[in-house]
Amino acid sequence: MNKARKRLRKSYELSETPGCSGFFYDNQARIMGEILSKQPEEIKEKTERLIYRGWEPVFNNINLFPHVKETLEAFRNAGIRLGLLSDFPAEIKLKNLKISGFWETVVCSEEIGYLKPHPAPFLELAGRMETPVEHILYVGNNVSYDVEGARKVGMKTALILPKWKKRFSSQFTVAPPGTPAETRQGRGSPPDFIFSDYRQLCDYVLS
Repeated sequence: MNKARKRLRKSYELSETPGCSGFFYDNQARIMGEILSKQPEEIKEKTERLIYRGWEPVFNNINLFPHVKETLEAFRNAGIRLGLLSDFPAEIKLKNLKISGFWETVVCSEEIGYLKPHPAPFLELAGRMETPVEHILYVGNNVSYDVEGARKVGMKTALILPKWKKRFSSQFTVAPPGTPAETRQGRGSPPDFIFSDYRQLCDYVLS
């Protein structure tokens, strides 16, 4: 599936025409079928059963990063509107993680027809929230998909970087977590903010 999704991301890279979920899932099954020498219909059924539905119970046993709930509650209490964008359907995942009640809108990029970092799902998120992209801080854990995708449409970006990670991109060197972008040195275009503890993100946003 990862190989198929890499091909999907490349094929959509230069496209500016909005996609649709039916086209996306059919195309994904077709590419996976080519890779596995299977019929697309069989691949589509197994993908739904084993991956999309099969992964849902796993999130009952996953622990959130520390202080995520407290940070979301602080944002909500401060009147900050929250939206979420995921490459996989997120509703059941959020429910199992017990953070489903914080979001004004939840967008699945697959339902839009394009995976991150394509601009379409990021623009869909901004549109549903009726908020200019330059007023959105997009928080993610992946440079190539989250940071680059959000930056391309004009959003500010923040990256969660666990302390055990020394480097997160070959394009630029990691500065200490909590360091604003304007004070960092390095090659490439880093996020506007890097943090390893959600309390750092909370302080950054609320200040």
